[in-house]
Amino acid sequence: MTQVKNGDTVHIHYTGTLDDGTTFDSSEGREPLAFEVGSGQIIAGLDIAIPGMEVGDKKTVNVPCDQAYGPINPAMRQAVPREGIPDNIPLDLGTRLQMQTPEGQVMPVTVVDVSETEVTLDANHPLAGQDLTFAIELVAIAEAA
Repeated sequence: MTQVKNGDTVHIHYTGTLDDGTTFDSSEGREPLAFEVGSGQIIAGLDIAIPGMEVGDKKTVNVPCDQAYGPINPAMRQAVPREGIPDNIPLDLGTRLQMQTPEGQVMPVTVVDVSETEVTLDANHPLAGQDLTFAIELVAIAEAA
């Protein structure tokens, strides 16, 4: 059997869960996820777990936050004046919005606090600061040329 090595394109089915068992993503009911191993296309902690697997192998991979989406960066939170946000923009806690940086880059943010005068927006990835667990199954390998 062929074992996965860096540079191979693999196809995996996966279910990602948080420490409390909550599923945050899964390929169930979809095509398998395809990516080149070692290319940085997926989070590092999952990428390094794939080499050596063979088609049909299943494993559970525990990925610490520093090998996933990183720790929460307090500098990525910003309070903005509430009057600067149009009335038609929903400000419920947890609402995902998009901001534009001064350079024109679109940045997804989450509403994390709302007061009478300010709205605090968080640009950290929603899974930042979280350790993740992936149940994976290798379904195909396309070997590097």
